[in-house]
Amino acid sequence: MNIVITGGAGFLGARLARALLARGQLALAGAPAQPIACITLVDQIAPPADLAADPRVRALVGDLNALLAAGATQPVVRAQDHVVFHLAAAVSAECEADFDLGMRSNLDTIRGLLQACRNLKTAPTVVFASSLAVFGNSPEQPMPDVITDTTLPTPQNSYGIQKFIGEQLVADYGRKGFVRARNVRLMTVSVRPGKPNGAASSFFSGMIREPLAGVRAVCPVPPDTAVALLSPSRTITGLIRCAEASDAEWGARTAINLPALTTTVAEMAKALEKAAGAQVASLIDWTPDPVISKIVLSWPVRVSAERAKGLGLLPDADFASIINEYLSENPRKT
Repeated sequence: MNIVITGGAGFLGARLARALLARGQLALAGAPAQPIACITLVDQIAPPADLAADPRVRALVGDLNALLAAGATQPVVRAQDHVVFHLAAAVSAECEADFDLGMRSNLDTIRGLLQACRNLKTAPTVVFASSLAVFGNSPEQPMPDVITDTTLPTPQNSYGIQKFIGEQLVADYGRKGFVRARNVRLMTVSVRPGKPNGAASSFFSGMIREPLAGVRAVCPVPPDTAVALLSPSRTITGLIRCAEASDAEWGARTAINLPALTTTVAEMAKALEKAAGAQVASLIDWTPDPVISKIVLSWPVRVSAERAKGLGLLPDADFASIINEYLSENPRKT
């Protein structure tokens, strides 16, 4: 079994690689499990040392569009590759601030990657990490109270539009038999370790991560702002399960929503206070940012994920359990 992960040196990509390597095998699309021989990690930066040291890991470092254009020199996908997890992307606030960056990073890449897979003539499985941002609320097109797997996407920012176009491209390449298409809509992932990124949703991790490290953090939205969250571990479980689902289990070509825990930033802050004390929670600065608020408040907060439930995927029980997971993986320094 040979696997490609674009964005493979990033947080989710590296975590996915570690999970797959630890499993040692993958039962792709309902077939019998096969041992994992090679995972190709494609990213603009080198993979973490532990992954680079694994003999089953092949690293391709560089701009994905440039690597795809190079073709046979250093192929991103090869005839022996069975599944591609496409996680590489520019994130929401970046795309809104820089239109060309978003188009290049989120639209050109998926088009080039799908064409490279088509050229193989082996119909590899493509698991595309889409986003809940394909849905958006506006006075002209109000969202329903609950988003389902069949709700019509109405993106309200460039990132969401690019992700929705990506879904449609993956679906059509799947319809034509060029790939096996698996579009998976990720929820806001929290709590992410490391440094903040350019996502409008970055503060959903930062308002927990930074105070736990003794650093002040900004929450740019009102306390009653609701959000649909999923922990890193359940996100990875979802991606792998979507790759392993048989065609009969998967069903329609359209995307599935991963399950979500609906909570508010006020409830997140209360969970932080319960886990680490009032002094830690007091490090959150409630400072409104109208640009971030406009993006975040347009996203859905209640999600029905019946197709994911049918695959055995469930949301986190509560935000306290998500904080506990983060603390178990990232112990506080005393």
